[in-house]
Amino acid sequence: MTVKPGWEGRFFEDFEVGDVYRCRYGRTVTDADNTWFTLLTNNTNQLHFNTHYAARTPWGRPLVNSALTLAIIAGMGVADVSENGFALGWDRIDLPNPVFAGDTLYSESEVIGVRESASHPERGIVTVQTRGYNQDGTLVIRYVRSIMVWKRAAAPSVDLFPTPAE
Repeated sequence: MTVKPGWEGRFFEDFEVGDVYRCRYGRTVTDADNTWFTLLTNNTNQLHFNTHYAARTPWGRPLVNSALTLAIIAGMGVADVSENGFALGWDRIDLPNPVFAGDTLYSESEVIGVRESASHPERGIVTVQTRGYNQDGTLVIRYVRSIMVWKRAAAPSVDLFPTPAE
């Protein structure tokens, strides 16, 4: 039997300014996603979970919680951007257009900065601008974040699959 390795994410050496990584799938947001996330996070703004209230707003229906939009778009970029690292910080998050239940979200991240870490020589810092779009190509979220990313030679073992006993 030949075991074929799967995608293990990018390491610091793999990033170059100007690279754009697009998530290979879209994610449709449901009413259940929005209600669950909103109530789980104790967000009491009825615009996210009360259809009677939301019907009286300019949108006429509930808006998807913006923190859920951020979580979905950020999660869609993990395999390409931060699977071998961790977030250092988020800069300005813009929400130019609303998201509604039934919208399908798509994500792309553009590398805008790559530098060695001064305090951790086994890692580097990658900065990306991430953009999220709905099914119509309308921009719904944009933000910049910095990630501390392992250099390949120093990364913790990515071969985490246990040795089969039999």
